Amino acid sequence: MVWVSGDQPAPFQFKYPANFGNRITIPTDNPTTREGVSLGRKLFYETRLSANNKLSCGSCHEQSKAFTDGKSFSAGVDGVLTSRNSMALINLIWARKLFWDGRSAGLEDQASFPLTSPHEMGQALEVSAEKLRTTEDYPALFKRAFGDTAITPSRLTKAISQFERTLISSNSLYDKYLKKEYQPSAIELEGMLLFNTMPQPDKKIRGADCSHCHGGVKTYMELFHNNGLDSISKDEGIQVITGLDSDHGRFKIPTLRNIALTAPYMHDGRFNSLEQVLDHYSDHLQTKHLSSFLKNVSNKKDGKSLQLRSHEKKAIIAFLNMLTDSSFVSNSEFSNPNL
Repeated sequence: MVWVSGDQPAPFQFKYPANFGNRITIPTDNPTTREGVSLGRKLFYETRLSANNKLSCGSCHEQSKAFTDGKSFSAGVDGVLTSRNSMALINLIWARKLFWDGRSAGLEDQASFPLTSPHEMGQALEVSAEKLRTTEDYPALFKRAFGDTAITPSRLTKAISQFERTLISSNSLYDKYLKKEYQPSAIELEGMLLFNTMPQPDKKIRGADCSHCHGGVKTYMELFHNNGLDSISKDEGIQVITGLDSDHGRFKIPTLRNIALTAPYMHDGRFNSLEQVLDHYSDHLQTKHLSSFLKNVSNKKDGKSLQLRSHEKKAIIAFLNMLTDSSFVSNSEFSNPNL
């Protein structure tokens, strides 16, 4: 497309703390623009992209729940439940592997799955594009974002991806603490220390070693692990993709940002509370396919599990609550523009 002078969309200016790093992913063929983001936001909440004209991306990714839906599994247009829990959409501009099994290497590819899956939104991208071509407003919006009125499957996923890249959460109490704008309570500080400490019972050092997987300021590492939910997993995780026995029951490690808002937890939503999650890691790991770094990590000599004390679990949860970003879930720039 050859742009007429003065008609080019304006580049979107991302804002995030320097400690988040600049290892971001923006495809060269889909630069983020204000017009593209505005269109993508509208499409994110557009029910006409579903076969029954009732579901949108926002149906399973609600802003108030940090873009999850509060359910173990979500119902699609056919009423059939999805096979995995709806993941939070947070800080995706840093993500390079998407879905619980990491099957997509970019947001543009990822978007096509829920849009077309028969058990999710259930509609071919070309059908969605055709629906929008007949509307009064969308042709003009696509022209502003892409230079002409053509509405194509590729432009649909590109616009949605542009919007999703703006879903940055960086204003929690934890962030304010890092900027020395918030003084944590004693129990929050204890939880933070436990979160970041590997237990060494020989040295009488207690810890939960959560940061082994959820380390760094974004509490996220692009890793896939079996975290001991089952001896034999009904859902094989990334083993379905790789075919490797060593990948049995391995799933993507999610960010813990806004974790207090995103229950239920795990790929199958089996835990309804953070207390249940801490109980699992403390005392109930299944070891048959357990990732090696989780094995025999304990606060007791020769222990096989963490064996956290009750007050330690409460402290860790107090710290996890510091990761809630109230401005993220109330930001009007992320809300449904159709309301």
